[in-house]
Amino acid sequence: MAGKVVAQNKTVAQNRKARHDYFVLDTLECGIVLTGTEIKSVRAGNLNLKDSYAWIDKGELWLLGVHISPYEKGSYYNHEPERNRKLLVNRHELVRLNSRVREKGLTLIPLSVYIKEGRKAKVELAVAKGKAAYDKRDSIAERDARRDMARAVRQKGRDDG
Repeated sequence: MAGKVVAQNKTVAQNRKARHDYFVLDTLECGIVLTGTEIKSVRAGNLNLKDSYAWIDKGELWLLGVHISPYEKGSYYNHEPERNRKLLVNRHELVRLNSRVREKGLTLIPLSVYIKEGRKAKVELAVAKGKAAYDKRDSIAERDARRDMARAVRQKGRDDG
C-alpha cells in the first residue's frame, strides 16, 4: 500500500533585510492572487521582496512593491512587474491585522514567498515594528558575538583533534 507523499515547501524568495530593519512581533501565512505568467515566473525564482509591504484597503489586504519579473517565455499576455497583488486571508484575521496595524509604529512586511504543496504560492507576512539605529547596532554586535563564539568552538575542536 503506497503512502501519501508529503510535498515540502519550496522557498522562492526571502526578505533578508526585514529582520534587520524590524522587530517581528507576529507572522501569518497568506495566499496570493497571481496571473498565469506571474506564477510561472515565481516558480522560476524571479521575485524580489525588497522594499515591499502590505496594506489594508477597503476591507482587502494588498501586497505592494513586490517585483515579479516578466515570464521570459510569455507573450504580450505577460504581467506588469510591480502591480499591486491581493493577499488572501480570513475575515477575522484581517480584522485582527487591521487593529494591530493601527497601533503606533506597526506595519505589515512580507518575510518570504514559498510554494506550498507544489502548487500554491504563499506569503509569510509579519506584523513588525521598525528598529532604531541603536537597535540595529545591537543586532549586529549580537550576530558578531555569535560568530566569534562559533569560530572559537570550531578552532578548539581543531586544536584537540
